[in-house]
This record gives sequence, C-alpha cells and structure tokens, in this order.
Amino acid sequence: MPDAPPRAVLSPAFRLVFRLEIANRPGMFAHVATVVGERGCSLGAIDLVEATPAVHVRDVTVDCPDEAIGAQLQDDLRRIDGVRVRNVSDRAFLMHLGGKIETKGRVSVRTRDDLSLVYTPGVARISRAIAEDPDKVWRLTIRQNSVAVVTDGSAVLGLGNIGPEAALPVMEGKALLFADLAAITAFPLCLATHDPDEIVRTVENVAPVFGGINLEDIAAPACFVVERKLRERLDIPVFHDDQHGTAIVVLAGLRNAAAVVARELADLRIVIAGAGAAGIATARLLRLAGVRDIMLCDRHGIVHGKRDDLNEEKRDVVRVLGTERRGSLEDALAGANVFIGLSGPRILSRGALRTMGRPRIVFALANPDPEIDPLDAAPDVDVLATGRS
Repeated sequence: MPDAPPRAVLSPAFRLVFRLEIANRPGMFAHVATVVGERGCSLGAIDLVEATPAVHVRDVTVDCPDEAIGAQLQDDLRRIDGVRVRNVSDRAFLMHLGGKIETKGRVSVRTRDDLSLVYTPGVARISRAIAEDPDKVWRLTIRQNSVAVVTDGSAVLGLGNIGPEAALPVMEGKALLFADLAAITAFPLCLATHDPDEIVRTVENVAPVFGGINLEDIAAPACFVVERKLRERLDIPVFHDDQHGTAIVVLAGLRNAAAVVARELADLRIVIAGAGAAGIATARLLRLAGVRDIMLCDRHGIVHGKRDDLNEEKRDVVRVLGTERRGSLEDALAGANVFIGLSGPRILSRGALRTMGRPRIVFALANPDPEIDPLDAAPDVDVLATGRS
C-alpha cells in the first residue's frame, strides 16, 4: 500500500483528470479506486469515453492533497496491470490556458456609421468635450468603472518574491473577481521594478485611465511607502489589498468567532504571526476595534520596542500596541485565545496550539499552504478558519 498520509485536505486546486484505458475484466475499476484511496485522494466524476470488448476508456477525476501526491498517484496507476494512462489533465492549468481575462467592447461595430461614431471622426467630438471639461472623462470613458491591479511580484501569496511574470496569474484572478463579482473592469499591471519611487511614478503616469488603484502583493516595507505616496499624489482611491482587505476580513471573521464562543472581542488575547503588510494592518485595525491584548510576531519572535532590528513600520505598530513582552511565537501563544496566521506554511505546531487558552480560535490564513493543517488543528480548537477557497 502506498505511504499516503492518513488524512489530507483536498482542494479543487489539485484536481486531475486521468484518461485511463482499463482492461474489460471484472474488478478492474475497483482496483483503480482502491489505489486512488490508498494514496489519500478522492474520486470525483467518472465518465465513459470509449468501450470495446477488450478495454474501457474512462476519464477519472481525482482531487489530490497536493501536487506531489498527484504525481505519485500517476505512477501508481501506471503500475497497475491492465491499466494504461493515456493522458493526465491538470484542471488548474487548463483553466489558465490563454489567460483568464479579456477586453470586450460594450458597444457593437456592425456598420460604417457605427465605426464613424466609436472611432474617427465621431470620437474627436468626445475628446474635445473632455479637453474643455476634464470631469467629463468620468461619464464618457471607461474610467468611471476601472481599476488597476498593481504589483511588483515581491510578496505573492505565500510564495514570496517570484517576479512580475509569475505574479500575473494571481493578478488576472483578482481582475476576474472584480469583473464577475462587482462588474468592475480591472486590469493587471505587473511591474518589473522593486523601487518604491519607480512604482509610484509608473502608477501616477497611468492613473488617468483608472478610477481606483488596487495595490497587491508588494513586500513590506516598500508597500507602505508606495501606498502613502500614491494617496498623497492621486485624487482617486488607493487600496492596498494585503493591508486593508486582509485586516477587514480578519476583523469581520473574528467578530463572528467571538460571538460563537460568547466572548467580547475586547477580552480576547490575540497573537498575530507575520509582521508584514497584512499583520501590521490587522494589528492596527484590531486595536481600533477595541482589542486590548495583541502580540505581533515575526520570524525572530515577539515584536517589542527593545529590539534593534525593527523597521519604521514595526516600531510604529509597537508604540500603538504597547508591547513589552519578549520571547518566541510559542511563548506568545501560551494562554492566548486567538492565533491569526499571516505568515507561512507549517509554523504552528500542535504542541504550541495546545498551550493556548480557552476559548481557542485559529485563523491559519497563509496561502497556498496554511500555518497548520486544518485537520490537525480541528480537534483542539473552538473556531477554525483558513484562507483557502
């Protein structure tokens, strides 16, 4: 039997479709199903593609815990006597072929008259009108309903500094959410620079096209500089998703969690793992919401005022929180009610989790892999959340 994990968190992110040529003998598909289960995967749709007296060809959909186990399952299936793996399709990659977004016209060009109105000569009248009254750009162009999704690829999900090209699928995904969930036209701008001033200048130069700026996945502390300068220089909204979006969602979720365990938000003792943009912004918002006891931790432990390795943003948030305690993340967790993970995978052990007080709330929000496996944490917590969809 393959050495599969006893439990696994399955996700459509690792959904594979195996096209299998299976010998037409009794019990053959049962053998396939057994191998899938032994590897810790879950069967989904099973479609018959072709049937002959000798073989049945089936498309078998399987959800796997991760990419490595999917590859191991493929090897397992190839070793079954009477089974041939014709093809393996990865649903995540298929969905991204050719990109996830496109630009479409809101009006149709069917006749020569249409062409004259949407482009020259008719469009010149619109340009003259805007030149005479710049505020008309909001009514007569895309600007009223468009957002730039801006990144330098330096802090993408939990993957780190992977560059602008590798960041593009994530920014496309955000643009797609704008379109499908809010009917807002958004376009990804993945910049080939990590210089905060250069990012600011670039966004300033393209800002006339957009009604808002969504900053995304820019590493701290540069992200704070970029946001602050753009807010000073632009007359349109500037939203840093990693700061404001994360903090808002965490506060909303924590209010609900506090209600579930019948405690006041202000009475909870909270530990935040991760002192980047998301962690600092979340700590600030929770303090504004009335939480009195918040400890922020980075890779060196509790962020406190006596440390000499803090950047300006960390020093400032320490003053807001009034943190005096010292020690490791594990020291901070002892007796705490809430763990908010905004850092990286597998940094929270079950041993440290069990030192927390009651009620015990865990938000393991690192993406794509959380700070602790939710199935490992579930027996020991009162409320559990992850950042995975």
